[in-house]
Formats: sequence, C-alpha cells, structure tokens
Amino acid sequence: MRESRETGAGVTRGGEAPGTEYREEDPTATNGDEHSGTSALLEAVLERDNLFRALKRVKSNRGSPGVDGMRTDDLSAHLRVHWPRLREDLLAGRYQPQPVRRCEIPKASGGTRILGIPTALDRLIQQAILQVLQPRFDPTFSEHSYGFRPGRSAQQAILAAQRYVQDGRDVVVDVDLEAFFDRVNHDVLMGRLAKRIEDKRLLKLLRRYLEAGMMADGVATARTEGTPQGGPLSPLLANVLLDEVDQELEQRGHAFVRYADDLNVYVRSERAGERVMAFLRERFASLRLRVNESKSAVAPVRGRKFLGYQLYAWRGEVRRGVSAKSQTAFKARVRELTRRTAGRSLRQVLDGLNPLLRGWKNYFRLAQQSRLFKSLDEWIRRRLRMLQLKHWKRGTTIYLALRALGRGNEAEWKTVAANGGWWRRALRAGGVLTPGWFDRLGLTRLRG
Repeated sequence: MRESRETGAGVTRGGEAPGTEYREEDPTATNGDEHSGTSALLEAVLERDNLFRALKRVKSNRGSPGVDGMRTDDLSAHLRVHWPRLREDLLAGRYQPQPVRRCEIPKASGGTRILGIPTALDRLIQQAILQVLQPRFDPTFSEHSYGFRPGRSAQQAILAAQRYVQDGRDVVVDVDLEAFFDRVNHDVLMGRLAKRIEDKRLLKLLRRYLEAGMMADGVATARTEGTPQGGPLSPLLANVLLDEVDQELEQRGHAFVRYADDLNVYVRSERAGERVMAFLRERFASLRLRVNESKSAVAPVRGRKFLGYQLYAWRGEVRRGVSAKSQTAFKARVRELTRRTAGRSLRQVLDGLNPLLRGWKNYFRLAQQSRLFKSLDEWIRRRLRMLQLKHWKRGTTIYLALRALGRGNEAEWKTVAANGGWWRRALRAGGVLTPGWFDRLGLTRLRG
C-alpha cells in the first residue's frame, strides 16, 4: 500500500508507529462480503478516505471545544493513539457519544438560541456519517427545499419566492415552527430514518447521538427530544423529518419555499391561505411539532420578511430588499464594533469590521436597493470618522492631525476642530476624511 502523510490526518496512511495506523487489513475491519447495500453503511462511514475527508472538514471548521475540552487541532494526535479501539467499539455497537456542551447565543430577533456543541471526536464521527448519508438522501428531497443542501442557498430560495409572487401569488402562508430543533421527536425521526437505512448498527448510533445528554455548569441533563443545532448531522436530520410535508405540498400543487424550519407557501387569496395553514397545523402536529402562532400568519407578501429579505412592489415589478429587522440588527452590530475602545486604532477597528461588511454584502447581494447600500456606506464612514476624532480628543490635536494628512484646506480643518458634538464634527470631516481615504485604509464598501 502506497504510503503518504497528510497534514492534520489523525487516522494515518503510513509511517506511524506499529499498531497505531488505520490499515485496510486492520483486524477490527468487517469483511465486505458480510454486508451489502444499505446494510453496510457503517463500514462506509468508517472507510479510510471518508474519515480523512471528515477530519479535514472538522479541522477547517474549527469550532469551540466540547465537554472534554479537546480542540480540533488535538484530534489527530488523539486518533493516532485511540483509533483502533474506537473503530472496534463503533462496529460492535459499544460506542457512546459524550454529552454536548450547552451554549446560548443571542438571536437578532431577541432572546437566545441554544446550541449543543459536540466534542471534536463526535463532530468527526457525525461528519463521516453525514458524508455517507447526504448523497443518498439529498437527491430524493423536494426541489422546493433549499436549506443545508449541497449546491443550494438562501439566495436561491429568495429568487424562487420572487418568481411565485411575480406570478400573482401575493399572499403568503408564513409558517414558523416553535423551537423546532429543540422539539424534534426522536421516535418519529427514527421511524423516518429506519425507512431509508437498513444498517441497524448505524440506526443505533444515530439514536445515541439524539439521546446524548446536554451539559451545562458541569451537570449533564438527559435529552428525550430535539436535535440541537451545533452538530454536523442536525440539518440533515431536520430535512429528513420535514421532507414528508414538502412532498405532500408538492402533490397538492402548491408553490412554496422551505429553508430548514422556515416555510413559506404562496397562494392567490387569503381564503386559500387559511386552508393551507389549517392543513399544515394538522400535518406538523402529526410529527409532534407545533406552529408558532405568534410568528406565523396568512398575510400579504408585502411587509413579511423571509431569510432576512423582503419582497416589495416597484413599478409593476416584484423586487428584493433587505428587511427592516435585518437593517436594524446590522446597524446595531456596526455600532458595537465601532464604539470607542481604549487602545484600538482605526486600522484595528477595520480589521474587526470588514469581515462583517463582506459577509453582509455577500448575503444580501440580491437586494435591489443601491440607495440603501450607499446610505449605509455613508453612515459607516461617519461612525468611523467620529471614532477617529474621539481618538484625537482635543480641538488642537484634531486640527494638527487633519493638516498633517494634507487633504482639505485651513477652513475645513478649523471647522472640524471647532467645538460641537462628535457626530456633527464627523459630518464636517467628510471633506477631509473622504471615501477615498477610507478605501486606501481598506474599508469594505457595501455598494459596488
């Protein structure tokens, strides 16, 4: 067997100490003749090349440590020592996933979202499972489903929604599932998986991942429902569960878009929308899921947000825009990143701000609102001017610093340096600290 050393590989292909490498002739390996088709999925999961790809993905994603404190950078060394035993335990059905670490992150809409962070080892195993199951499941999913699928995106979902509305379906059945990832019923989900997976060892392992406890403050709590966000498998399992509803909506001829647990069905009248909503309430209830009535509605498309966007009419066309809530959340984040912090230069602030601007610009690249992006660019530059002026503090220092830049004229320097509120001074400084000056500093523009 050809030897090679892949950087970061925890399951080595050669050159390691005897007994530590993953070998094709490993005595724990199962003879390929004993299983066939979907009954040998666990062997496919543990196949060497699949594990190398999973390891590479987990290490590139990095992420926070789980309950054992192991970082993804430490995973390779751990596997070199422990992989033969781990593989044997997985094949024998003895492997027990560790609890996930509870983590709360703020939501843009208020409140918090609960994440369950698996250990680095469990992320590796989940990723390896995902790489085997997704190619088998994904081709059978509805064409109206866009979330967490290869080659599909939120932007494609928005374009599909725009086409439906442009076609005259200007009433939306906007469905939000209440705490979806926290309320997935394990028995219902496992029943759906059992229809597609014959390998009972893999089914048993999936059940154990669903039931792995959640640890907070050193105390592990058993989990009887839910597939917490944070692990590689959760999005695929969500699609498996919700695909039945997608297929039924397709059979009924509905125009709809689903992205994870966000579902919009587009109809031509409120009466038709109420019928669809009644059907969906009943159908989701059969999956032990609840529609969040406070966030769901049958309403005109205009004014409803979907995936951060909103659709609006302009000169007889349906156009794509950034929702008001998304704009508010974005500006709040910019304020946080550009507040005055001791010891941080303007360039350091830009280093933290630019990734946000690039990500936001890329996500909302479909928005047909050039004036909005221009306005936000101007607002951001004014925030940064204010920050820089505050760093200079006194009028005399401001005057000398502006003069040293060699831009503008005496009158402008004195006007900016004169007493007044910082926000007003930042406006006056626009003729000196120009857009071109910020371009040279490397500030990302939203427009253009």
